Amino acid sequence: MANVTVIGAQWGDEGKGKIVDWLARQADAVVRFQGGHNAGHTLVVGNEVYKLSLLPSGIVRGTFSVIGNGVVLDPWALKEEAEKLRGQGVEITAENLAIADNCALILPFHRDLDALREDASGKGKIGTTRRGIGPAYEDKVGRRAIRVCDLAHLDDLGPQLDRLCAHHNALRVGFGEEPIDRQALVEELREIADFVLEFAQPVWKRLNEVRKAGARILFEGAQGVLLDVDHGTYPFVTSSNTISGSAAGGSGLGPSATGFVLGIVKAYTTRVGSGPFPTELEDATGQRLGERGHEFGTVTGRQRRCGWFDAVLVRQSCAVSGVTGIALTKLDVLDGFEKIRICTGYRLNGQVLDYFPSNAGDQAAVEPIYEEIEGWSETTAGARSWVDLPAQAIKYIKRVEELIQCPVALVSTSPEREDTILVKDPFGD
Repeated sequence: MANVTVIGAQWGDEGKGKIVDWLARQADAVVRFQGGHNAGHTLVVGNEVYKLSLLPSGIVRGTFSVIGNGVVLDPWALKEEAEKLRGQGVEITAENLAIADNCALILPFHRDLDALREDASGKGKIGTTRRGIGPAYEDKVGRRAIRVCDLAHLDDLGPQLDRLCAHHNALRVGFGEEPIDRQALVEELREIADFVLEFAQPVWKRLNEVRKAGARILFEGAQGVLLDVDHGTYPFVTSSNTISGSAAGGSGLGPSATGFVLGIVKAYTTRVGSGPFPTELEDATGQRLGERGHEFGTVTGRQRRCGWFDAVLVRQSCAVSGVTGIALTKLDVLDGFEKIRICTGYRLNGQVLDYFPSNAGDQAAVEPIYEEIEGWSETTAGARSWVDLPAQAIKYIKRVEELIQCPVALVSTSPEREDTILVKDPFGD
């Protein structure tokens, strides 16, 4: 299969950035197909650390990078990110970056609304990043969105602004906020328009041409399957579909293009923000995982909640996203644990479940059923082949494969680009 789709198979933060960067050396194009700048991918290349939110991870290698139509784009955040990366020596031009001209924009009042709602929700807080992602997707579905292509026609925005303001001003009044300043908004858009339009094009057309030419395309997902608006821990989810199927609609290439689906999975489990987390460890073990794994959000800086590996959740993620193989990351964080636990099922009201229920109350009430295996005292950090791994670490990997019913294709043993064990090449080389 010529193409590869990379998705997170947990609650995000699985290490997708490094894996996409590592695979990008074989790809001719890297495509972001959903989410916004609530995503956070960290790449470590030598002594340099690159932090990306909107730009596809392939941009660091100079691989042709695409922001697809399924993304909601904050143009000011994009400019800030591009300028920072350029300051680190990364080349970003119209030759190596394309933005779908039918991409919906995140506007300042989307960020306002996101924060206002979260602050007013009390115990009902979802734990959003307050970056306007949800409100922007709402406007897109509500057919009110301003899109990238509209930046070239700002003088014709009147009817679209009428729809936007009719909706948002009613909400703003309810929160005691001033109405949208239409003229100020248009001026802000006018100031940023040239920067965005330099990269804008009908991406679906360009990607179809690239594909027909036999090029390899790498699709880069954001967040994780457990944050999918349909298949995740609703309502504590993101506002887009994070499963591999979104690569088709979010790029304009269709379902036959997604190819090998690589699910990125940590050797343990983490979550940022609110929501159920069956294997969470609120003790010294959880703290040890967090400290060793440097578990702080790339975008928000929030400390991540940590727990043992949940095979039930990952098996479910692999099923709903059609995962072909997984990349197991942060194996080195488990070095030195005398005993390691894996969740193999749940108990709920006296019943044993082999899946995660959909109801939020049931999700919060399930109790994990654990299997305990021996840990290893040797280090796995920096290992680049199977022979470098302790026998017990290999046994752990094999047990994970059995429980999630999906083979391991890659193993990552540090944040460094080359500290990766290749088991099966997703590109088929």
